[in-house]
Amino acid sequence: MRTVDLRPGEDTIRLGQLLKLVDAVPTGAQVKDVLATTDIRVNGEAEDRRGRQLRSGDVVAIEGFGDVRIN
Repeated sequence: MRTVDLRPGEDTIRLGQLLKLVDAVPTGAQVKDVLATTDIRVNGEAEDRRGRQLRSGDVVAIEGFGDVRIN
């Protein structure tokens, strides 16, 4: 499982930002399309909102990519 650390002073990261950060999408413009066509789960529940706020301890499962834990 891959891990991503939140920036100092930040408590959250948006799902769209995370997808770009881990290279699950090549550009921010493609986030919406990927969310519509790829099974993405946050803590086991399906998610399709790019603005979903992720916090430390959340696990994002990305179909064809693997799991990412937020630290």
